[in-house]
Amino acid sequence: MLWVEQPVGVGYSQGVPNITNEIQLSQEFAGFYKQFATTFGLENRKVYLTGESYAGFYVPYIADEFIKQDDDVYFNLAGIAINDPILGDSTLAQQVTVVPYVDYWANVFSLNASFTAAIHERADQCNYTSYYNTYLSFPPPPAPFPVLPDPFSSENYTCDLFDTVYAAAQAVNPCFNIYHILDTCPFLWNQLGIVNRGDYQPPGAQVYFNRTDVQAAINAPVGTDWMQCTNKNVFGGATNNQSLSDRSLGPAADGTLTRVIEATNNTIIGAGNLDFLLPTNGTLMALQNITWNGMQGFQDYPATEFYTPYHPEYNKGALAGAGYLGLWGSERGLTFYQVQLAGH
Repeated sequence: MLWVEQPVGVGYSQGVPNITNEIQLSQEFAGFYKQFATTFGLENRKVYLTGESYAGFYVPYIADEFIKQDDDVYFNLAGIAINDPILGDSTLAQQVTVVPYVDYWANVFSLNASFTAAIHERADQCNYTSYYNTYLSFPPPPAPFPVLPDPFSSENYTCDLFDTVYAAAQAVNPCFNIYHILDTCPFLWNQLGIVNRGDYQPPGAQVYFNRTDVQAAINAPVGTDWMQCTNKNVFGGATNNQSLSDRSLGPAADGTLTRVIEATNNTIIGAGNLDFLLPTNGTLMALQNITWNGMQGFQDYPATEFYTPYHPEYNKGALAGAGYLGLWGSERGLTFYQVQLAGH
């Protein structure tokens, strides 16, 4: 297994960021991987790519570049897996799904009745309720689904329900974790450092990957200021334009994900149901809006019970659940699963 910190500008990576989109990113990654495989004698291997969160962009675009290379010596792509991914339209992924998500987890959010009624009313007014009920269906209505307005394009952000709910959740639970909604106070110490508002780091504590002994042990550049989330703009281009961001469309919106599914017939996409940032149904709705291997979306809701055999736990540092943990389904080379008590 090979763990890669990319794009240039994150982690221990070397060099200066010079890209503005996922096409450039995938080309740089392919160049790196070919040199790595040559250096360590890894030619003629099947390659599987995996990642999570924003790797919902990274992995499909890199996989698509591997396919375009048409070179089984270095780029014999055999499948991909991405977990809790952002695949496209953030309005669809977050805004449309947030009120049904709150309804489902109402006992966790513990929001008062007047607030709950207010967000339902705004969801109706912003066309989120009807959109959700229409397009999260199996099989789906014919694509393409209509594009909803960007809630941040209005002066008062009336239709930004995601941040409205997020603020309310933090008022009720000051230690609300956007990645795992069951968390409560106190904040836990993360040895990888502070990422989100409220994250805790004890006085004098050092980020694990900034320890010089750790850096030396893994042959990383000693003295690197490693950060879990970089403060560099990795999509700022050659001029380091801080106003730029990733210019690529989501891979579910421009055909990239479709090409990868059809080329590999071995694509796995998963979601943790405790993830507020990228809710499960937002990912499912993005998939219902694409066509692969001759049909659009899943024809049936992925509802096979996800069973993990009961087993002894010998590694107490990496516990794994057992029993019926969620749901899954597979159609035409794409498998989707959801785990009920998993977060981001």
